Amino acid sequence: MSTDTYAEFKDAVNMSAGELERWLATDESREVGQKDGGGESVGHDSGRRIVKLLHTRKADLSDADEAHMRKVVGYVHRHLAQRPSGDVRDTRWRYSLMNWGHDPLKD
Repeated sequence: MSTDTYAEFKDAVNMSAGELERWLATDESREVGQKDGGGESVGHDSGRRIVKLLHTRKADLSDADEAHMRKVVGYVHRHLAQRPSGDVRDTRWRYSLMNWGHDPLKD
């Protein structure tokens, strides 16, 4: 496990496992994101995986876990760069980020 990847993931994911679990249970969470075949969105699936990563000790993380952590960091950074103007509190942009474990209102 790269120390850099771990630190970047911890910086990008600013929601706790509990906060993310509660968020993923909402209708708003399920309604946003790209859906392959009409099922669960990519972001919602990622959120469930992030919860597991947050519950996993660093020493127990696999190469696949590290690859997903890099994917999360990349998504959060790209999405933050696309911040819309105005109040983002009730926007699909924020909800999508939250599915990936980052609440921009916590910054």
